[in-house]
Amino acid sequence: MNGTVIDLLAGNARHTERFADRFDDVQETQHPAAVTVCCSDSRVLQDEMWGNEQPGHLFTVGNIGNRVVQRGDAGSEVSDDVLYPIAHAGTETAVVVGHTGCGAVTGAYQALTAAGSEPAGIEHYLGLLAPHLEAGVAALPDGLDTDEAVDRLVEYNVDQQVESLVDSDRVPDAVDVVGAVYDFQDVYEGQRGEIHVVNVDGERRVDPLREDHPEVADRIDRIWEY
Repeated sequence: MNGTVIDLLAGNARHTERFADRFDDVQETQHPAAVTVCCSDSRVLQDEMWGNEQPGHLFTVGNIGNRVVQRGDAGSEVSDDVLYPIAHAGTETAVVVGHTGCGAVTGAYQALTAAGSEPAGIEHYLGLLAPHLEAGVAALPDGLDTDEAVDRLVEYNVDQQVESLVDSDRVPDAVDVVGAVYDFQDVYEGQRGEIHVVNVDGERRVDPLREDHPEVADRIDRIWEY
């Protein structure tokens, strides 16, 4: 068998040793505290980033560009995989997590600013992402290199995804929506792997956020306030 699969199964064996007794309360049902929507980038470890080792605690959604939207019959709408725990498991917190150096945001940025092509499947997902970034690309400060532009658009994309949740009739008003960025490239001040809150329920100004949430003021930060 492929050596990679052998290694994965060995890792699963270690997992079963640690987790075998942690499923008793969630074997038949789940009531996750939060749904997290992260990019499917291999460097973004969805449960590990939160220190989560409890089955049933987080409902994790991963896709290209940490999107919360899909194409429906009437146009863009909140994705069913994000809505599922909210509608069926009592989840009242949604967290959208972008990450520094996001390849999906980079691809969308390049599609909006220069000619380029991707395989059809990737083009489809970039097509879902790019319309949300178009105004952000137009608003970027002059003189940025590609990496600097992309990291600002990562925040902008998170803002847009948060807005989609906040504005959706399919998401109850009682659901708290938080936007954040996972940094493993030393873009923000702090340690690699830190999560920086950039948006709460549509509020993206750093000072008001810190005033409203003093208990996590040191984790609230942005590199672009537009």
